[in-house]
Amino acid sequence: MNTNKLGNPAVVGLAGFGLTTLLLQFHNLGLIGLGPVVAMGFIFGGLAQMIAGFLEHKMGNNFGFAAFTSYGAFWIGLGIIWILNNAGIYASSHTDVGFYLIGWTLLTLIFWIGSLFIHTAMAITFSTLLLGFILLDLAHFGFPEMTTVAAYVLIVCALAAWYMMAATIINEVSGKQLLKSGKPWIKLN
Repeated sequence: MNTNKLGNPAVVGLAGFGLTTLLLQFHNLGLIGLGPVVAMGFIFGGLAQMIAGFLEHKMGNNFGFAAFTSYGAFWIGLGIIWILNNAGIYASSHTDVGFYLIGWTLLTLIFWIGSLFIHTAMAITFSTLLLGFILLDLAHFGFPEMTTVAAYVLIVCALAAWYMMAATIINEVSGKQLLKSGKPWIKLN
């Protein structure tokens, strides 16, 4: 019998998701250039998050597997779009990116529904992510001022993801539940 304790891959996935989301919102607010976002989009938001997703699969967590690998692919895909645009290889228009975001909004809707059955911290993270995507969709289709509103909503999303990461790490190392994740918003019995 194997008694080795495995680490929780969600901490890396949540860290990568939160950091890359936060950096993109700093960019959307005009505080930083796109370079750090692209770098983290490939490495931490992309590759590390996908690895976390693959490890969630090994742990038997379908939600974590699907979410982390999906959003890891989102960041890598978005990074590729930006690089191709910058290099003039294949230009994606503002509308093209808008349709890319609509696809991700629809996928996020599915994850949002699933998050309602997990716990409050997860539901808050996915509620703000879904709202952020909707606002970015609007920004790409005629309401550019929504980019700023989306940035603030998605900063909350990033911090909510980091809260879950912090709760997992701090609760484990302290041996106590110091940070609570809350109850599911929907519980079927």
